[in-house]
Amino acid sequence: MQTPIRKGDSRLFAPKDYHLSPQKYEELKQKLIQLNARRPKEAAEVKRLAEMGDFSENAGYQLAKGRLRDLNQRLLDLENLLKRAEIIIPDKNTDKVKIGHRVTVLNEGKEKKYVILGASESDPAAGIISHNSPLGAGLLGKKINEEIKIQINGREKIYKIISIEVD
Repeated sequence: MQTPIRKGDSRLFAPKDYHLSPQKYEELKQKLIQLNARRPKEAAEVKRLAEMGDFSENAGYQLAKGRLRDLNQRLLDLENLLKRAEIIIPDKNTDKVKIGHRVTVLNEGKEKKYVILGASESDPAAGIISHNSPLGAGLLGKKINEEIKIQINGREKIYKIISIEVD
């Protein structure tokens, strides 16, 4: 018999990546301010609906309580992320690829530029990759003209580093 995996089971979640660009950090701080401003209104709504009596048959109360619970959890998660954040300050030394650098690579005759940031900012379509991704991890610590081999979808791809810049 298989043991059920519970919602709070730590095996369901990847370890948090606390690397944030200064812009993302400020964006999250603003979001925290907005969420904190909503909290009194949500709490007042729960209190108003609680005064209507029987909790078990008060669907409005149950929904409001759920919204407040979700808001509180989002606030806690955001506060935790901001408290533990490691702000990415790109190293001016571009001898080797580091987090925060913009890297131009050559793959199958095509040049592509990638900025290496934390997982929360990853957007491969926009050229932003995580330092934890196969390509991002492979590029870290490499120098210009070095080639790296990455396994992606069962295929081996070769990337040659053309340039390293501070973003």
